[in-house]
Amino acid sequence: MDFQFHGIDHVQLAGPPGCEEEARQFFVGVLGWSEIPKPAHLAKRGGCWFQCGTQQVHIGVEANFNPARKAHPAFHVKNLRALRTHLEELGLDLHEDEPLPGALRFYLDDPFGNRMEFLEWL
Repeated sequence: MDFQFHGIDHVQLAGPPGCEEEARQFFVGVLGWSEIPKPAHLAKRGGCWFQCGTQQVHIGVEANFNPARKAHPAFHVKNLRALRTHLEELGLDLHEDEPLPGALRFYLDDPFGNRMEFLEWL
């Protein structure tokens, strides 16, 4: 084959109309990610983009929004325990699941109810 995959460029999560400021407060203010300017022709759709390590997370506006509960992004974190402490100190509700051999992990819903996994491979 003459093509090659390099990995995931971005993950898109949905939010309800008018979600942008709440998304910024969470993804920048809580998680510490950077916001990336959307191209002008896409910005008029609403939503916002964030940088997470070498990947991006795009929040798209969906008129009849329903949060993603089963399908979810999983974010690889260095020092997951420090992230967990930070989120717990902010009073956020973290969720556990079955253990994953060789990893620590937990789940957190974004402000719109989308399930997000955070894990660190040991």
